[in-house]
Amino acid sequence: MARNVYLTHQTLSLKQARTIVEAALAYAAAQSMNPITVTVMDTSGHPISCDRADGCATLRLAVSHGKAKAALGYGLSSGTIGERNQARPSFLSAVASASQGEFVPVAGGVLILDEQERVIGAVGVSGDSSDNDERAAMAGIEAASLRAGLAPEN
Repeated sequence: MARNVYLTHQTLSLKQARTIVEAALAYAAAQSMNPITVTVMDTSGHPISCDRADGCATLRLAVSHGKAKAALGYGLSSGTIGERNQARPSFLSAVASASQGEFVPVAGGVLILDEQERVIGAVGVSGDSSDNDERAAMAGIEAASLRAGLAPEN
């Protein structure tokens, strides 16, 4: 049967997103991390794939979502956003409020870059320490043969 709708151009496939999720979960298990939740989003901030490890607390989904959204919203990793704005808690609070809670500026949200270092999505991980969450996100991105974006090098 012929299609009766136009297809949307996607820069990050479901297969790539699933690879990122599975590799991040595997990394966490191999490192004996606490159970994590992994969310992969497209550039519009919509989830492509998401999984929660057995035993992971339910609120981790919202946190992983917020970390990925923060990275997408600012073009930097969520941890970099938090570090650069440590002296500006009112600003961070205002952005969190303006985004209706979908902005979590702590490590664990990492941009996914193409070969030209353009953003094609983001990964958010929550469940362990923020630094470990970020490491799991990066391991997932690398397993999909993509590039992780924390902050541009000047």
